[in-house]
Amino acid sequence: MRTIDLSPLYRSFIGSDHLASMLDAAAKNEKQTTYPPYNIELVSEDKYRITMAIAGFSESDVEIVVQENTLVVTGNKPTVNTDNSTNESAKQYLHKGISERNFERKFQLGDHVKVLHADMQNGLLNIDLERVIPEAKKPRKIEIGSRLLEN
Repeated sequence: MRTIDLSPLYRSFIGSDHLASMLDAAAKNEKQTTYPPYNIELVSEDKYRITMAIAGFSESDVEIVVQENTLVVTGNKPTVNTDNSTNESAKQYLHKGISERNFERKFQLGDHVKVLHADMQNGLLNIDLERVIPEAKKPRKIEIGSRLLEN
């Protein structure tokens, strides 16, 4: 693994020392599989959409959880009873290209990114997100010679 020297960042980014810990955490994250495939789309300036191809999964098979700044999408197919004649293991495939395995996909969300809603249509799961910056965090013009009051 490469070692990254972050000291030049500290000279330019005042108060962003948490950046180093975020980079370390990202480097230590376990490797994720490539399943299921997904797109991340910039819908507008502060709106995003994650689209995941999850053919074969129903809405009841998929769970979406947001905890702190992590979005976790989990898909679990119910196991088929072995007494059932439609058991998956009893099927005989000539070619099996549609993967129906369970999955867990994690996305790191930036500060102030909120999940608006999720829907599923034609085997695609769409999750809409929006970055909502609080008024206190937005840029403001400081007049020379003025004093800011501390709250």
